[in-house]
Amino acid sequence: MFFDIRYLIIALPALLLALYAQWKVTSAYNKYSRVPNRRGLTGMDAARALLRSAGLQVSVEETPGKLSDHYDPGKNVLRLSQGVSRSPSVAALGIVAHEVGHALQDATNYGPLRVRSGLVPIVSIGSWLGPIVFIAGFLLSQVTGSTLVAWVGLFLFAGTVVFALVTLPVERNASKRALEVLGGYGLADGAELAQTKQVLDAAALTYVAALAQSLSTLLYYVFLLTGFSRRD
Repeated sequence: MFFDIRYLIIALPALLLALYAQWKVTSAYNKYSRVPNRRGLTGMDAARALLRSAGLQVSVEETPGKLSDHYDPGKNVLRLSQGVSRSPSVAALGIVAHEVGHALQDATNYGPLRVRSGLVPIVSIGSWLGPIVFIAGFLLSQVTGSTLVAWVGLFLFAGTVVFALVTLPVERNASKRALEVLGGYGLADGAELAQTKQVLDAAALTYVAALAQSLSTLLYYVFLLTGFSRRD
């Protein structure tokens, strides 16, 4: 089970997609982090300007890490990594606008964002407990002949697939809003909007890859259990 060539066959396409997505986002970020935006706004300046223009009462603060930027709907805080917060680049502009897009989703009660936020507690448990319960249940089934515990582990892990699936429209919509606010509030022109779109499109691919990886693992779990049942 732990070194099953069948798992490699199922998971390899998703793994390759994840590696490509990571290369794509890193390449786009590195390229456009060296291109200054025309107004010379740092990420922090852009965040405050966009939030103010949108009429949102959202705090902005720096957070450790590279590309660790995120909007926290629970605390109504937009957190920017130092590399984005202090950079007057096109890449920083796009990343900031994307997170402002999430703040706008929160302010307008965007449905998929609410669903995703509600899934966080479930997924935070199921993502690590599910595989443990599945493996324990699968090994136990070799003795008892029952796969019930393994199926419980599978359903716990399935929450990560649902979470990854719901994340896609949330992130796509945030990027759409990002381009709209950048153009609407005059923080980017046509060429810069095209450049920020490249950064955002690359980032979106990482969420597709995350879904593919979760789905491939889930399919392998199903494959093992259904194969075990056919032997009985």
